[in-house]
Amino acid sequence: MGLEYPCKYIDMIEKLEDIKHRFEEVGQLIVQPDAMSDMKKYSKLSKEYKDLEKIVLKYEAYKTVLSNIDSAKEVLNTEKDTEFRDMAKMELDELEPQKENLEEQLKQLLIPKDPNDDKDAILEIRAGTGGDEAAIFAGDLFRMYQRFCEKNGLRLTVLDLTEGTSGGYKEIVSTVTGEEAYGTLKFESGVHRVQRVPQTETQGRVHTSAATVAVLPEMDEVEVELDMNDIRKDTFCSSGPGGQSVNTTYSAIRLTHAPTGLVVSCQDEKSQIKNFEKALKVLRSRIYEIELAKHNQEVGAQRRSMVGSGDRSDKIRTYNYAQSRVTDHRIGYSQHNLPTVMDGEIENFIEQLRIAESTEKMKEGSV
Repeated sequence: MGLEYPCKYIDMIEKLEDIKHRFEEVGQLIVQPDAMSDMKKYSKLSKEYKDLEKIVLKYEAYKTVLSNIDSAKEVLNTEKDTEFRDMAKMELDELEPQKENLEEQLKQLLIPKDPNDDKDAILEIRAGTGGDEAAIFAGDLFRMYQRFCEKNGLRLTVLDLTEGTSGGYKEIVSTVTGEEAYGTLKFESGVHRVQRVPQTETQGRVHTSAATVAVLPEMDEVEVELDMNDIRKDTFCSSGPGGQSVNTTYSAIRLTHAPTGLVVSCQDEKSQIKNFEKALKVLRSRIYEIELAKHNQEVGAQRRSMVGSGDRSDKIRTYNYAQSRVTDHRIGYSQHNLPTVMDGEIENFIEQLRIAESTEKMKEGSV
């Protein structure tokens, strides 16, 4: 007897069957000699296999639950023994919630994934309105992300920074590498506001200051082509993070992209070549951001996502020190544990934003 799928999930089952067939196909391709001799091809197939495996395993678990439900219903329809019938009813009571839970998980897994999620990220934090206090707050945000990365197996590396006159940073640019670095941090893009009595305030008044966060996917040469004739390269002596390790050689790099006016600096490495390569990565990511913004403007019919626009002018979050409250304005979500959040515990915000994005996509009929 075949499994009886809920009518409303027939389309989902067809998608899942297609995915299962592709999973089996990739499993065969990955062991072929031509794939194993080509590391780029092998790596691509391995990643696809791993991504598909998550869905297929969940699908197999779902089919097992449906099969057990069918068996329990069969017992209820045919069995006269009271004890057997009671056991079947108990089993159904356990299986129905499992079925609903697996259906929701499968719907989530079938939502089209942002192809950039798996990329490394460029994290840029800049002081906004608020003078010295804004720079201090930018420094607080940087330490928040630094702690978050440490706790979640991501590696954060500073490429360039300009310190504030009273502490913190006027600007700090970093790379974040690791599994789904961009996908994890992408919702952090926007204006972050702080409401507190600044260290520089002598009369105890609460000020509102802001810092801008931009999270960009790190793009490679194939995805964003650069004409080197459009780029002016300048070298200067690196001061190193915090003004330490002053480098007397001209290893630091500044790139100016003539068509856009973008300027990128990198002084992280002692090698001029490595700084040049890193600066090019940042430049590619910024150009990608500009082109993406143009594209989104041209296809204005697309509905603006509540959580995923990534526009660095959007006010997205407020950190209120007096009330120990952090509020994300996009989803109306608040936590009253500000010191913990500033120590890098931002997982709940990221998870809530992911849920909100998934809900939006499901409403649009992606699944």
